[in-house]
Amino acid sequence: MPVYAFEGIVPVVHPTTYLHPTAVLIGDVTIGPRCYIGPNASLRGDFGRITVEGDSSVQDNCTLHTGSGSDCIVRRGATVGHGSILHGCEVGQNALIGMHSVILDGAVIGEDSLVAALSLVKNDADMPAKHLIAGNPARVVKELPESAIRWRNDGDGEYQRLADRSIAGLVECEPLTEAEPGRRRNAGTAQAVRLSTSTK
Repeated sequence: MPVYAFEGIVPVVHPTTYLHPTAVLIGDVTIGPRCYIGPNASLRGDFGRITVEGDSSVQDNCTLHTGSGSDCIVRRGATVGHGSILHGCEVGQNALIGMHSVILDGAVIGEDSLVAALSLVKNDADMPAKHLIAGNPARVVKELPESAIRWRNDGDGEYQRLADRSIAGLVECEPLTEAEPGRRRNAGTAQAVRLSTSTK
């Protein structure tokens, strides 16, 4: 997998974390336990430090980088949605960054907050905990009630389990030429199908 030391600083990945073989880590990057780092994620610690605390998810095609001498921090249990860019910012514990959002230098996203998909959080913005944040430029839309904070992470959430499952069961292979009869579903999909059909 593409992991590179930069000027003698070697990335650190906890052994319980799943790092996809196409994810790229460069230099001053530290990833804590039971994280999921998805395909084509780029964590480039060549100017400043990148820290992803335990139980976090950095999904497909995300970019984490910093300016000179600054840090990019993803706190415990946070989720960074597909295609998002974090640059020299801090994402609070259990926060969720929606797909293709951009969080710029010096911005802080409070814990348990939700940044809506396609949002742009400007430099040095200080976003409160437990709020919906949305727009370009992003603004605080409303406080989230406890019942709406569905991604709260107790250390055994969907992406921690996916990290475990990927370590145990994801292997490179050649594709089949056609689907086999009675093709089984993976465990997560089968559960979702059961739940959706039981509520109809």
